[in-house]
Amino acid sequence: MIKTFRNIANSLSDKYKLLPSLYGRGLGVGLFISLSLTSCKDDGPINHADLAAETAKAYYEQLLNGDIAAFVDGTAMHVDVVPTYREQLETNMKMFLGQQERDHKGIKSVKKVKGALTCPTDAEGQPKDTAHITANAFLIFNYGDNTSEQVVVPMVRVNGTWMMR
Repeated sequence: MIKTFRNIANSLSDKYKLLPSLYGRGLGVGLFISLSLTSCKDDGPINHADLAAETAKAYYEQLLNGDIAAFVDGTAMHVDVVPTYREQLETNMKMFLGQQERDHKGIKSVKKVKGALTCPTDAEGQPKDTAHITANAFLIFNYGDNTSEQVVVPMVRVNGTWMMR
């Protein structure tokens, strides 16, 4: 469990503005407390697919909490972009939220279904090349009009951090 928490923490590093925001909303504190109460033993190989899905869920929760900048920071395309392009990315996300509000009375919650690696894996299901790990995160959006939708979020691991492609 501790190894899993460390990997989620790395994926949600403060470099990408997620951990402080999550802690401010109490989500990270609850995760930390629940993980602290469990055994400190190493729980084996890292489940990269699950970490990718947890990270995608956290990015979308940031978006739903109004932290559009943190959501954009969670995209692999935000790195080294000119400020005007970054503004366009943030504007696109505001428009996405507005469309979801009009079409479905907004996204009320996000649930993680599963993650699945999309890169080559070995016999144990671990990535063969740990420098190029990709996955799909399967999430459920629960809307305000009592409907739901499963979405697939392509993910890529960049310098040890899961990012949305």
